[in-house]
Amino acid sequence: MSKSDHGQRGSEESIHREYILGVRIVECGAGADADGSQYRFEAPEHQGRTFADPETAELYADVYFCTNGFEEAATGERGVPLEVIGAGRAVLAAYLLTQYDDDVEWVASFFGRKPYRVHDYVEWVEDRAADIREGAEAEGVA
Repeated sequence: MSKSDHGQRGSEESIHREYILGVRIVECGAGADADGSQYRFEAPEHQGRTFADPETAELYADVYFCTNGFEEAATGERGVPLEVIGAGRAVLAAYLLTQYDDDVEWVASFFGRKPYRVHDYVEWVEDRAADIREGAEAEGVA
């Protein structure tokens, strides 16, 4: 899972996935790299991030919902937002997978766990974020 720096707005963009509260992932076609589309995470009061694949962008969105939102500005190049750290091990593991081209083995080593445990963490984050969004929609939050 890899990320790239903040994306440029290309001439061909479409909504890849739209969430509640103005959060969305935009597929950026033309103007991205020669390998194809890139995926930009957008949220109110968030500077945005661009990823090379939709799965990483979606995981980033799940982390965003599990933390009730976070901003990376002023965290430095390798810093982690306090909201992510405070959200627990599973959320931090999922966040690390969206950063710095880290892979499951590196994240597992960081936590002193087996790679299957990192997959469990990611699954928990995805399920928790889905529950948060469903609950918010049930309450009429859009």
